[in-house]
Amino acid sequence: MKRYPLIAEHGLVGDLQTAALISDEGVVDWFAAPRFDSPGVFSALLDHDRGGYFRLSVDGPDVTVKQLYYPDTAMLVTRFMSPDGVGELMDWMPPDRTGRATDRHTLMRVMRCTRGSVVFTLECRPRFGFGRTPHETRVDGRTASFRSAAMAGFLQTNVPLEQDGPSDVRGRLRLVEGGTAGASFTVDGPQAAPPPLPDVREVEAALWDAVDFWQRWVRTARYRGRWPDMVHRSAITLKLLTYLPTGAPIAAPTLGLPEQVGGERNWDYRYTWVRDGSLAVRALLDLGFAEEATAFTEWLTTRVTERSTGPAGGRPLQIMYRVDGDPWLPEEVLTEFEGYRGSAPVRVGNAAADQLQLDVFGESLYALAQGTGQDVQPTYDGWRAVSGMLDWLAESWDAPDEGIWETRGGRKDFTFSRVMSWVAFDRGLRLAEEFGRPAALDTWRAARDEIFAQVMRRGWSDRREALVQYFGGDVLDASLLLIPRTGLLGPTDPRWLSTLDAIERALVRDNLVHRYDPGAAPDGLRGAEGTFSLCTFLYVDALARAGRVRQARFAFEKMLTYANHVGLFAEEIGPTGEQLGNFPQAFTHLSLIMAATTLDEALDATLDTPAARPG
Repeated sequence: MKRYPLIAEHGLVGDLQTAALISDEGVVDWFAAPRFDSPGVFSALLDHDRGGYFRLSVDGPDVTVKQLYYPDTAMLVTRFMSPDGVGELMDWMPPDRTGRATDRHTLMRVMRCTRGSVVFTLECRPRFGFGRTPHETRVDGRTASFRSAAMAGFLQTNVPLEQDGPSDVRGRLRLVEGGTAGASFTVDGPQAAPPPLPDVREVEAALWDAVDFWQRWVRTARYRGRWPDMVHRSAITLKLLTYLPTGAPIAAPTLGLPEQVGGERNWDYRYTWVRDGSLAVRALLDLGFAEEATAFTEWLTTRVTERSTGPAGGRPLQIMYRVDGDPWLPEEVLTEFEGYRGSAPVRVGNAAADQLQLDVFGESLYALAQGTGQDVQPTYDGWRAVSGMLDWLAESWDAPDEGIWETRGGRKDFTFSRVMSWVAFDRGLRLAEEFGRPAALDTWRAARDEIFAQVMRRGWSDRREALVQYFGGDVLDASLLLIPRTGLLGPTDPRWLSTLDAIERALVRDNLVHRYDPGAAPDGLRGAEGTFSLCTFLYVDALARAGRVRQARFAFEKMLTYANHVGLFAEEIGPTGEQLGNFPQAFTHLSLIMAATTLDEALDATLDTPAARPG
């Protein structure tokens, strides 16, 4: 067993309220419960010795492994191949259909021998509350109970169990060809009783029920383009990263995975960013998943209507929330954990929630305007909140902020923040006029027009011949690749094409795109970072819209080769091609969907031109 498998050597399973990462050695080394943003139960990715894990593996010097998803599902298959035999492990979590938050969540693990004979080794070492909460362990026949003050865990299996020290259990089981065995790990409240022991028929029924759930869902997608496997995998990943009781998507299921191994750029991404969720609405609608898109816009409308005060300091909207809408995300350091391969500090919570990032108002209006395309009119209370938010923005947009990348190097006049403020007023005006809602139209229109003029005047660098990261600077920023989608400039506007060329020269390396250059624009943190996968897909989208279709296709298909063995992407690609940062990242997968649909449309258009037709 590796102390720290590569970030990319994992698959994701989940039940739409929480999720687990399982390595290609069959080790659950990340699992937080009962929600995505809860403390870790298995956190070995952050500290192998202190974090805890649940291993089901076939050991041996000649064992090779292969991991894959059962087609069009979130069912993870790990295959162990050796001269003596082949064993398979299938992992999944029964998907929630109720939409009711619960403390009980179960990870199902089924072992099979398909040839010869194999010996499975089981180790279960939970560490509740990131290892801060001690527990008592008891083995009673086929059930091992782990009880802490905050949570109970139950391992149920037909692998013979023995206690391993005061806190853990282990076991070994030989299977011959055709033999099967199972293990389930269930978390629940601290006083809960163990669930009933499942029999073989119940486990088999649960397995096929989960297969049917995922295959039926993904087959409702209306995508008919050139990359169905990758698009569907991204859609399933977005679904897995959405908290069903509220419809809120998280940025990633993990915390503390580094943007640079050994560095300090280690953040907690298990929350709902307004920005990420708003762009996910477009990706979901492109695939025909209107129910999921509507669920987020309703969650967002509630946040706007609440006009949260708390940490936002009276602002109508903060940049991120917990999945239930709680705005309180205090940041602390897990000093007990060494971090992934020594990457400390390990932060829990996210102090960036307190930052002023003016772009979120544009993204929220972008999402709400998309929702009206589903014949959803703004409610009276919802429109009052949106109108009030835009009235606040009309007085606040012309101010420095921390920007989209949540830098900790001080506020600046970020061009992207102005661009998205323009979007906020532009979409607000459209909604007001479309639905005949009362609004300060003259004020909003004046703000929109003044922002446009300011971006063109102060955001433009004559030396770079491009729009730049912040006013008065010369640094390029890949967030501006979203400009053609916003409508601020057309995709073939000369100023935009010049900006695209400048970004390509400064930030693109072998078709992979950096967010910005931290050396040229210090962001308050030590170290460097890899290329940002979101930005690479935004680059593809911008190229396709600009008519550079062949270049866009090459960049897109080159980027797909950086996916891991089961089609998942982390936040970044490092200098040696490894995946870095929290994993898998929803932002990357939603931008993959956006790029694929834009590129498909551009390629189809080239086939429809007279020059492309035969004869």
